[in-house]
Amino acid sequence: MSDREELIAELAALCGISPEYWDIAGRKHVTTIETKKAILEAMGIDVGSSDTLLREIRSRRSKPWTQCVAPVRVMSVNARPRAIPICLPIAPGKESALTIAWRIDPEERAQRRGVSAAPIVLSSPPILGEQWIDGVRYVRIELVDAVERDIGYYTVRITCEHAEEIFPGNSRRFVLKSRLILAPDACYMPDELREKNAWGVSINLYAVRSKQNWGVGDFSDLRLLVEWLAGVGGSFVGINPLHAIPNTSPFGVSPYAPISRFYRNFIYLDIHRIPDVASSEEIRKKLLAKKFRSRVDVLRERELIDYEAVAALKTNLLKKAFDRFMESDYGKKTKRGRAFEEYVKHEGEALDSFALFMALRVHMERRRFGSSWEDWPEEYRDRNSPMVAAFRKTHERDVLFHKYVQWLIDTQLKELSREIQERGLCIGLYGDIAVGSVGGGSDAWGQREVMASGADVGAPPDDFSPDGQRWGFPPVIPERLKERGYELFIRTVRQNMKYFGAVRIDHALGLFRLFWIPRGMAARDGAYVEQPYEDLLRIVALESARHKTLVVAEDLGTIGENVRESLKRFGMLSYRLFYFERRYPDPSFLAPEQYPEMALCAVTTHDLPTLRGFWRGRDIEVRRRLGTYRDEVERKMIRDRERDRHLILSALRAYGLIPRDADERSYLASDLSPELCLAIYRYLSMTPCKLLAVSLDDVIGTLDQQNLPGTVDEHPNWIQKMPLRLEDIVEDRRVLDLARALKDRAIRSP
Repeated sequence: MSDREELIAELAALCGISPEYWDIAGRKHVTTIETKKAILEAMGIDVGSSDTLLREIRSRRSKPWTQCVAPVRVMSVNARPRAIPICLPIAPGKESALTIAWRIDPEERAQRRGVSAAPIVLSSPPILGEQWIDGVRYVRIELVDAVERDIGYYTVRITCEHAEEIFPGNSRRFVLKSRLILAPDACYMPDELREKNAWGVSINLYAVRSKQNWGVGDFSDLRLLVEWLAGVGGSFVGINPLHAIPNTSPFGVSPYAPISRFYRNFIYLDIHRIPDVASSEEIRKKLLAKKFRSRVDVLRERELIDYEAVAALKTNLLKKAFDRFMESDYGKKTKRGRAFEEYVKHEGEALDSFALFMALRVHMERRRFGSSWEDWPEEYRDRNSPMVAAFRKTHERDVLFHKYVQWLIDTQLKELSREIQERGLCIGLYGDIAVGSVGGGSDAWGQREVMASGADVGAPPDDFSPDGQRWGFPPVIPERLKERGYELFIRTVRQNMKYFGAVRIDHALGLFRLFWIPRGMAARDGAYVEQPYEDLLRIVALESARHKTLVVAEDLGTIGENVRESLKRFGMLSYRLFYFERRYPDPSFLAPEQYPEMALCAVTTHDLPTLRGFWRGRDIEVRRRLGTYRDEVERKMIRDRERDRHLILSALRAYGLIPRDADERSYLASDLSPELCLAIYRYLSMTPCKLLAVSLDDVIGTLDQQNLPGTVDEHPNWIQKMPLRLEDIVEDRRVLDLARALKDRAIRSP
């Protein structure tokens, strides 16, 4: 290894780039110098010469001293002593003339009332350490906060004064500011769940058929499901992420590939429940017109979802509703108009950036530049550019329209949340937070300074994806995230907990490390980058406590033991799937009592076969047809699936869930019976897991899974509707039988 390569390796280690990783098969992969160099460049670091590398290394090694105070400090609210270290450039013998005045203000209270705490003044503070850097002596001083404080976000303001002009710029006064985040030691847990376990159902909301929706499940369908669930003793409804997506096939329909994780997809709005629709005679006539109703009927009866057609219909009506709102409420400052203004004010810059992006996106698509900001003219790629400012000025109404749409979504979710509370569901909505947002979307455009534009998040090779996976999400640069007080991460968690009693963090391993793939390199050539996981977990716990939201961490795959231990320490539920819970290396299924208590258990997910599909080997059949399996992998999958069916029957028989003298051949020769499906869920109901999620697709016998990883349009990913209408599902004998079987897990919130 050359001297320059050694410098690259040293700098990579300082920036959290892992030197190696072990794959799912136990093989060791060493990160190459080329990969380290490419990731450093994606982080915006100059690695052009040995001199620049040396400067970067020295800068990072000395940063704890030269930055004077960390931009953010995250700690337990119970930590004692609560010390805030600062470092100052002070020449030897000059300490006695130093005075420090500091105070800590709660961010929300200070913003709302303009109040601040009285400063604490220290004269000649004790020096706890020193370091000479480039001929300058830095000393370390600790500010100890002894005030009892609640969890929350605080601003630390520090003013340092000296009798002589010794500070940078020959100043006698030096002002520092830092963010202090005080978090609980664990996430929120409802009192009811401390005494008794609960169950709920999971659905893909977009896939719901009903008599009233327009070809995509909507919030009124969700309301019907909540009403039914409350009547049968369930505690939650798990749904796919509601993030904003392009709603265009085939690349813009995945709820896990959003353009923004801050804001939501308008396609879930029930247009009929919008006051501006109900109050407009023109819109009501359009909704009742034969031609319009015919178009809706066609979309409702189609076997597959037509996102573009549904989105176009709803957009047209939303624009008319917006015109009505502007005329009747916004301009006249009515109660609704003021409520909208308050929402816009509360959302602030994040909503403004999203709405501006959406208006620009429509404008650029019309000009045939495309929907991705990376394809726009250079002057529109920077949201702070003069051209973007000019666009905002001339398209103010278009920007306001997109804010209005998000307000409607927020309003319908708020109404649903209120109904959930009235019906006494212990948890209510159980949402999902995608691991990232696409590079050409709103989040990446609005947060360019934090995102790594030269890399994508992905996954290393495994049996299903021998070349690895590139997910198309730009990773967040950990150093820049911290420099900005973790604001991007905080807002993402906060926005997705709003109105939700529980959330699942997709790919929770990403809180610990992310697999970066430099642009221009194959996915298999990527490397892991370490994350400030302790800080991130504490922030999740803080937002969880504030919103009273239970947290489920999707901890599947090859993960270090420290990951599950850390998640458990912070009170996050593990995510345990029946398919994967085995007595490894023995493939037999784990006994119910061996499941962990702090967990949500389920049979499957959107990326895995449904129970019926698993039993019939439908996923293997589809992959064979698509040619995505290597021959030896396919043969092994067939053998393993046959073995697994025998092992499932053996496990069920051991717990008396199927007759001990039952003819096993009848189960193996037939399709999955309702009785066998019920037995498997009763098996999971015997676990000590806090939550049990029942997939309605399993219970009604859906054959195909929603998403086949590694495919795009080769498989009908994200566009398959449920085979039955929701109104029929809630009265289906199979569903009602299962609800009765789970009555012991029924919880009523007081």
